[in-house]
Amino acid sequence: MALNWFKYSSPQTFYPLAGRLIPVFAVLAAVLGAVGLYIGFFVAPTDFQQGEAYRIIFIHVPAAWMSMFIYLVMAAWAALGLILNTRLSSMMATALAPTGAVMTFLALWTGSLWGKPMWGTWWAWDARMTSELILLFLYIGFMALQASIDDPRRADKAGAILALVGAVNVPIIYFSVKWWNTLHQGASISVGRSPSMASTMLLGMLVMALAYWMYSIAATLMRVRSIILERERNAQWVRDLAGAPA
Repeated sequence: MALNWFKYSSPQTFYPLAGRLIPVFAVLAAVLGAVGLYIGFFVAPTDFQQGEAYRIIFIHVPAAWMSMFIYLVMAAWAALGLILNTRLSSMMATALAPTGAVMTFLALWTGSLWGKPMWGTWWAWDARMTSELILLFLYIGFMALQASIDDPRRADKAGAILALVGAVNVPIIYFSVKWWNTLHQGASISVGRSPSMASTMLLGMLVMALAYWMYSIAATLMRVRSIILERERNAQWVRDLAGAPA
């Protein structure tokens, strides 16, 4: 029997589904995170050039990947809400922004920790780092813009426009090391060529990326449930939940 996905396009039907999915993704995030950190810090070999300092990549690189991926997903949800005027799509975009901002901050912070022993400085106005910093400002701007507008529907439209305009920064981040002469090293994993790292290093990085992905889904679902309750507080089904377990 085929699953009717359109059934869950309504906040009322999506709310309980999200509640059932949160524990699944939270447990997966915890397990994958523990496995990924173990591989990265205890199994993966020491890098012959960077020594033990390179192990920060098991936190830094997946966070950088997720910071860009979440922004594109957020912009896609915002576009759906803007074009189709669907309430849940706009709520999903709003729920994704804080997690994306956290991933971007984590990527910048760990990048600085990595840069100090490698380049001798905590920060350089490198093309990759600068464009990633702009991404953080875009996330913050998106959240601040929505918070500054009282009407949720107007806030969603304004945020969607900003998200779509800011999406042009994502390919700039990704291709910056190819387009400009930067301090930042090139991609270790690229489509069309073999990874330039040991298989255990690659495995640890991919497992950590999956852990971040699972965490992002769990955090977003938790946040969107709160947004649904806030925006739908006058609906009868939300009133009915007041006397029922979450």
